[in-house]
Parts: sequence; C-alpha cells; structure tokens
Amino acid sequence: MSDATTKPAGSIEGSTTLGYAPMPKRRRGPRPHSRPRPHVGFDRLVERALAGIPSPFRECLNEVAIVIDDEPTRDQLTENDLDPDDTLYGLYEGVPRTEYGADWLVAPNRITLFRLPLEEDFPDPDDLAEEVRITVIHELAHHLGIDDDRLGELGVD
Repeated sequence: MSDATTKPAGSIEGSTTLGYAPMPKRRRGPRPHSRPRPHVGFDRLVERALAGIPSPFRECLNEVAIVIDDEPTRDQLTENDLDPDDTLYGLYEGVPRTEYGADWLVAPNRITLFRLPLEEDFPDPDDLAEEVRITVIHELAHHLGIDDDRLGELGVD
C-alpha cells in the first residue's frame, strides 16, 4: 500500500484500497529572493521535524524507515497514478499499523521525503522547514492508519 503527497498535473485521480488518494501539493508562496538550502540543511530539517513529533506518536517512528531521496522514481509515480510531470513531496509505503500484525510484515514500512521538489517549491528556509514538517506528519499519519479525508478534517493537509 502506498500514499502520496502530490501535485497532479491535471485532475486528481486514483486511490489505493485504503481510500488514500494523491494529495494536491500545497502552495505556500515561496519567496523569489530566497535561495535553496544545501543538502546537509535538508537532513537537519528532517531531523528537526522528526524530533518535534510528540509522544506517543514519536515511538511509532521505530516502525518506519525514514528515507530522503532526490526525486521519486518512475515506478513510485506510476504506482500512485501520477504522471511523470507530477510533483511528489513525500510517500508512505507500507501497511498502516491499524492493518497488520508485526510478526508477518514482509517488507519494512517507509516514509520517503523527496528533497528536490521540496527545495524547488519552497526556497525560503522557513517555508521549507514548515513544509518538511507537514509532509513528515502527513506521511506518519498514514502509517497510523489515518486517511486523507481525516487528515483534512484535522487540518493536516
């Protein structure tokens, strides 16, 4: 199962069997005078976002690999019904904790954050930090079994 935080090129289509549909990327208005953060800075932003997750949710991070990739693969886009020109900030791949028995889990759960699309769309350091935080929370919520509709109700979309 997988879920994506996305910006579709056209209309939003597709969903997984859990009811997770690709989520449109949120435009927060990057500031044109800003410059992208270096690689190391992005890693620190992710670490800060993870450290800011409150208990008991923080303990759930032990069940999920956190991966930083530059961009999604063609397969990741295809599996989430996205076109090659769509933008993906983060992706949860796995079985939500509400639906599995830890003793039979075949593949590890993972949250992947895509550095290049985030840095490109949010060149201001403060905007980038906020979007990384939102993306981490959004994808961790899917691991906890929370779908996009409920995230919207909670104001985390």
